[in-house]
Amino acid sequence: MSQDRQIITNRVAFLEQKIPSYAAVVGIAGLLVIWEIICRLEIVPPLFLPAPTAILSAGWEMLSSGELYKDLLASMYRIGIGYSLGAILGIVVGLILGFSKWTDAIVSPIVYSIYPIPKIALLPLIILWLGIGEMPKVAIIALGVFFPVVINTFSGVKNVDPILIKAAVTFGSNHLNVIRKVILPGSLPMIFAGLKLAAGTSLLLLVSAEMIAAQQGIGSMVLHYGNLMITTKLMVGVLILSLLGLTFNRVLGWIERKLIPWK
Repeated sequence: MSQDRQIITNRVAFLEQKIPSYAAVVGIAGLLVIWEIICRLEIVPPLFLPAPTAILSAGWEMLSSGELYKDLLASMYRIGIGYSLGAILGIVVGLILGFSKWTDAIVSPIVYSIYPIPKIALLPLIILWLGIGEMPKVAIIALGVFFPVVINTFSGVKNVDPILIKAAVTFGSNHLNVIRKVILPGSLPMIFAGLKLAAGTSLLLLVSAEMIAAQQGIGSMVLHYGNLMITTKLMVGVLILSLLGLTFNRVLGWIERKLIPWK
């Protein structure tokens, strides 16, 4: 009996152990070292896979010339506005769908029928509507962000425990307080799940839109150097996109911990 108890105690301790904060850094550093070794031993030709040191050197050259700054600024402008618009509209519409049965019955079929359409396929149509410029690229990003956010927000509202709502009403809370203190906090985990999912989608649409209809931006830069077969500078763009995705995830995770401390 005591041996079984000890086994259970060890398993619980294993599950509850804290992962050191430097674990992610160790993993990334290990990957970079292996990558560098493979390139130095010329297991893979440099044209197909340049070494991390060569990529850093190309990145520094692009940064010094100001080329990288212009492309990064253009992409951040587009994704910043597009993501913000799509996220705000998605949360608002998702809350309305969750609160109103009539709106749910009318609007939800429209949302779920448009959601599976690849948003980048709509870019030519959006260009026809909005003209050539920044608006079509911002609109396609906002459209791609809107749908995962609205669906997750709607699901979060619907999954709030009805016992909590009944308890709040029993203690005399009005509709506004029930929404503000019960339904909205209860749906926040699903809302943030949608925001994190939409962050990856926004990067995909950003690159696709810039490859099709932009002279500046990370996507345009990647396509340009891909056509010239300058893989070191191409990989600079790829790594920047990876860092942007990681930054999005970390920032959203930090905001989530502040707004949902009980989670």
